[in-house]
Amino acid sequence: MWTLLAIGSALLLGVYDVAKKQALKKNGPFMVLFAATLLSTILLAPFFKAGTTADHLRLVVKAVLVALAWISGMIGIKYLPLTTVSTIKGSRPVLVILFSMILFGERLNLVQWAGIALIFTAMVLLAHSTKKEGITISNNRGIICMVVSVLAGAASALYDKHIIRGADAIFVLCWSNFYVTAILGLIVLGLWIAGRGKGGDGRLAGEIAQNIHFRWDWMLPVVALLITTSDFLYFYALKQPGALLSVISMLRRCSIVVTFVLGAILFKEKGLRAKSVEMLLIVAGMALLVFCS
Repeated sequence: MWTLLAIGSALLLGVYDVAKKQALKKNGPFMVLFAATLLSTILLAPFFKAGTTADHLRLVVKAVLVALAWISGMIGIKYLPLTTVSTIKGSRPVLVILFSMILFGERLNLVQWAGIALIFTAMVLLAHSTKKEGITISNNRGIICMVVSVLAGAASALYDKHIIRGADAIFVLCWSNFYVTAILGLIVLGLWIAGRGKGGDGRLAGEIAQNIHFRWDWMLPVVALLITTSDFLYFYALKQPGALLSVISMLRRCSIVVTFVLGAILFKEKGLRAKSVEMLLIVAGMALLVFCS
């Protein structure tokens, strides 16, 4: 049951990444995130439940990790081809698996280690592919932001395993989403104030204005609905008896295949042949990890 929930979450997450890319055509990255999470909070309003102070403090910590992962990931999506983004994000489950072994005592067999090796090989090949597009690891802000996003996202996933043990899935989803919305709202407000105070610096003011530019787009509620449903399936899967974080994380990251295919079709991105090889390596690594668990 929990594997099917994780697969459903992955499919929605893949479409969510594409929807975010589309929403960025009319809105700044911070406004896309803030608007989407605000709409998600509104959608979840009927399901809010009371909790202890300790529960809320734990969810505030989670919200900080999620906000960091989302903001850096959104900036990465803005500056990188979607196919490159989806391939980089494929490395996140490897970190989750490694730290699941350390923190939760999960163990992998030789075949699963072979899967990890395949995924790391794909990451090395990606570095060469992106150089051909004029993108280098050392000087591209999109790559740096995606690395931050992967690290923060992996930390958030590990933290999910910790907090979901003694909490209701819908409680975690509702309140963590609320706190993420509050954090993003404060960031947007801070940027707006900073932009107004930088009238003499046209370049900086212009960059701030670009990041918080807002124009209503019906893609925003689509983004909100996709991430809300995907997260609900994810938390509910984690709550199931016998659910393994390492396997769920790998299954959920299969969303990169959906993102890769839709990105190639909708945005006509370059370097697809080389990235296809990398994507196949990642999928093969995932298969080894999942089916040999």
